[in-house]
Amino acid sequence: MTKPSRSFPRPLSELLSATLSDALKSQGFASAEILARWADIVGPEVAAHSEPMKINWPRPNSSGTLGDEAPEPATLVLRVEGPAALEIQHLSAVILERVNRFFGWQAIGSIALRQAPLRRREPPKPLAPPDPAIAARIAEGLPEIKDEDLRQALARLGAAIKRK
Repeated sequence: MTKPSRSFPRPLSELLSATLSDALKSQGFASAEILARWADIVGPEVAAHSEPMKINWPRPNSSGTLGDEAPEPATLVLRVEGPAALEIQHLSAVILERVNRFFGWQAIGSIALRQAPLRRREPPKPLAPPDPAIAARIAEGLPEIKDEDLRQALARLGAAIKRK
């Protein structure tokens, strides 16, 4: 007798990791985390003008010796906006320290800059405020809430939910 396979929803990250891992590995990234958390790693000022392109890992030495020596550090290639390249170059020691702290070991030994426009993501458009008439109608339906500010806040929340 065979057991029926379990059918349960799987997280999207689990499904996409196999697909994205090949593309990221070709660029030298072991995971997408450095890309996703770039602003947290280097700070918003640096992240506003730079983004990681790839990591160039050195080829293993051909001497064939297996030892306890640390692997040779890699080169992080950054895409940098033209005017900010000089500033990023001056901050390269700070960026190296922060990236290596993120990895937890001396993974990156140098930074190479490539001047090119950044791939900007369009910021989400702000939603229009909720309809005041709907908010007032919802507020009337909440007579048991004595605090007027709380009642109005809940009414605006309800109107925003109904809008979607």
